[in-house]
Amino acid sequence: MRTVEIVVLLVAVATVVAAFAGRLRVPAPSLLVAAGLGVGLVPGAPAVHVPPAVVSLVVLPPLLYAASEELAWRDLRATWRPVAVLAVGLVLASAAAVAAVAGAVASLSASMAFVLGAVLASTDPVAVSALGRRLRLPARVQALVQAESLFNDGTSLVLFQIAVSLAVGGTAAMNPAGMLLHGAGQFAVLAGGGAAAGAVVAVGAIVVRRRITDPVLETVAALLTPYVVYLLGETLHVSGVTAVIVAGLAIGAWRAKITTAQTRLQLHSVYQTVIFVLEAVVFALIGLELPTLVRDLGQTGRWPLAALAVTATLIATRMAWVFPVFAISSWRRGTRRPSWPVPAVVWAGTRGVVPLAAALSIPLTTTSGAPLPQRDLVLVLAAATIVISLIVQGFTLEPLARLAGFGPVTASPLHEETVARLHMAEAGLARLEELAEDGAAPDAVIDRLRATMQARIGTARARIDPSPDAAGTALNEQELRGDLITAESAELTRLYDAGSISAATRRRLQRNLDLETARLTEGHQ
Repeated sequence: MRTVEIVVLLVAVATVVAAFAGRLRVPAPSLLVAAGLGVGLVPGAPAVHVPPAVVSLVVLPPLLYAASEELAWRDLRATWRPVAVLAVGLVLASAAAVAAVAGAVASLSASMAFVLGAVLASTDPVAVSALGRRLRLPARVQALVQAESLFNDGTSLVLFQIAVSLAVGGTAAMNPAGMLLHGAGQFAVLAGGGAAAGAVVAVGAIVVRRRITDPVLETVAALLTPYVVYLLGETLHVSGVTAVIVAGLAIGAWRAKITTAQTRLQLHSVYQTVIFVLEAVVFALIGLELPTLVRDLGQTGRWPLAALAVTATLIATRMAWVFPVFAISSWRRGTRRPSWPVPAVVWAGTRGVVPLAAALSIPLTTTSGAPLPQRDLVLVLAAATIVISLIVQGFTLEPLARLAGFGPVTASPLHEETVARLHMAEAGLARLEELAEDGAAPDAVIDRLRATMQARIGTARARIDPSPDAAGTALNEQELRGDLITAESAELTRLYDAGSISAATRRRLQRNLDLETARLTEGHQ
């Protein structure tokens, strides 16, 4: 029961923290970690131990699936070269650099230093998504950092599985050439097998979901998909993370063809809620877990210095890779001088959920049954680095981005959306006129639809042309329709109170009014 109480309390605290995060202009994950750390440092605070399965199985699959499903194939094709360089080359370089520094500063063995490097080699896609939402990033840059953060998760966790097998299996004693060959073979099996498993499940999910007509059943199928993919990958002893990413990409590409409008609305609401709850719990647990891990370590030693050194190494390595990648990318596009603010998104390379899940899943013993040496120290260094990264980089992210020339989201995306709405409404009106000429519907129906389409066109043109008369006309139309919706809602309530309609009918009609209100509100913003 205590676990349930803690989870409920964390979600409640996270809701308050997320509200303040928006006002303070800081990423919610950073504020959640800081709040968790503050609670964990309070004298008498209960010790918190997060079971590895909670993060690796319950939390990780839906978060990765949601991020990969939102990544468009068009953006991925446009940025695949720099993404490949960063998601593979940077991950390997980061793991090697961290292993070298941790071995020198924290006196870790070579095998455990390699495990720590693999754990911390990936960035957090949640923080990157928050950066893209809050700042005016060029579309190509936003697609690149999101794709890189997603694919380096898969690369780093495959590397982590290799590192753990070397550490617990005693293969660390083989010669460097043998280790390299063994690691390359494992990498090919884990990554290739995971991609194949993800593709197979994606095909099955697409076939099944195209035949489901009930929005509730399709929502359940969508929620189960990442867990099924992950468990299949783990059962086949391949990369479950890679399987989830591939399945998310494939299903995301087909989403518009396998779902209805009602299902998409419901899926969006449900997924947003699920993702918020999972992120809230796991980021707060990161902060709560660190004091417990430090107490379990039993001695202070040099771990604070080592954690700072590891964090600095990760940032320096990322800078050494990202700046040249952007410079080469600019040169390929014909730009003489790359704009220095663009690589400033290097600061978005925070560590988070994925490294935590990897660190907690480090085995307790070797294959011989002996305790795994220095496991507690690796856990402390990993958790401390994650906390430092989320707090320091998270709280300074927006000020640095503003200094680099990125501001808050402005009217540019809104103008693009308004122009698209105008073209869509004009296309709809043109099709309506064709149907009217063919006599496809009564004149009264055509006239009502024509008036609706013309109103949408007028509203869009008023937003594009912000003249006082046009804006005033659009505003009056929106205000009038808002008043009409209010009157309709009141009448709907009266009919229900009088017993004229059932609760189910009221819910359906109220949902239609709510959707129209949301459209009016969105158009007014």
